[in-house]
Amino acid sequence: MAKWFSQALVAALCVYGALILFCLIRALRGPDMADRVIAINMIGTIVIAVIVVLSIVMGEGFLLDMALVYAMLNFLATVLLCRSYVGVFRARKKKKEGEDNE
Repeated sequence: MAKWFSQALVAALCVYGALILFCLIRALRGPDMADRVIAINMIGTIVIAVIVVLSIVMGEGFLLDMALVYAMLNFLATVLLCRSYVGVFRARKKKKEGEDNE
């Protein structure tokens, strides 16, 4: 691999690391639960990109398959998080309406 290409991939990995850190901060400090879910989903997406870059650096094709599996798991986890969030939101709304009627 050319030296400049290798350096560009290392730089990309550093940028991805910084982006994961920013998303982690957003997930911890997010003012709303939706912000946290989106930040966690974004971390999963960035991890997929990191796996792809590592597969290029290492020259291992099976890592691309692992990235696809991780993408499917990330999608399912996001759907489950959203579903549980909607359930909690509905329960809070129903409880608030019950308190308002009394």
